[in-house]
Amino acid sequence: MMLGVLGGMGPLASAEFMRQLTLLTPAARDQDHIPAVLWSDPRVPDRTAARLGGGEDPLPALLAGLRALERAGAGAVAIPCNTAHGWFDAMQAATPLPILHIVDAAAAELARLAVPDGPVGLLGTAATLEMGLYQARIGRECITPDGAEMARLVTPAIALVKANRVAEAHAPLAEAARLLVARGARAVVLGCTEIPLGIAAGPALPFPVVDTVAALARAAIRHCRQTPGAAATNLVSR
Repeated sequence: MMLGVLGGMGPLASAEFMRQLTLLTPAARDQDHIPAVLWSDPRVPDRTAARLGGGEDPLPALLAGLRALERAGAGAVAIPCNTAHGWFDAMQAATPLPILHIVDAAAAELARLAVPDGPVGLLGTAATLEMGLYQARIGRECITPDGAEMARLVTPAIALVKANRVAEAHAPLAEAARLLVARGARAVVLGCTEIPLGIAAGPALPFPVVDTVAALARAAIRHCRQTPGAAATNLVSR
């Protein structure tokens, strides 16, 4: 099965998804990897601005990307952008291809990491938090940053990653994650695909984190390997 990747939101996160898709696939040779085509279009209007600030609707650009992936022969779609999942239902209704939901992938990662029952911390864009994408779907209480922490730490750090200043994003993101754990979070979900890049740019955090880029890559590998007609062995075990 050919995996379609609807990306460009942002470009670095999409490139990291492709890297994780490769690294997490148990493979001994090129031919063991998942065939994939990446549609990386950074011209998609800003998702947070669309939801919170009356910005241009990104749905037409998202649907154009889906059409391109359909033409390329994709059999399923992964979208390495959390906020874009605010348009998930409209996108799924517009394509016969199954779209893998990033929140479901994050939930599977919490189970894989054996995170104890209880609340989880959630870092993401202001729009992702406002839309309740995780709160409505992940099956756990979500502890989120307050408005001051979003303005001081999270939103500027996401902007730093988008500006290719990845190393500078680590300190504010690590601080924001620690604040969530201090409030009782059993783990922290990095619910924006820029955030794992910033977290990885510094020392590892001393508590479980869910990298939604890697989680989505694992979900894509599982889906592609388990779909009839595709190999159903050698599933991700890492």
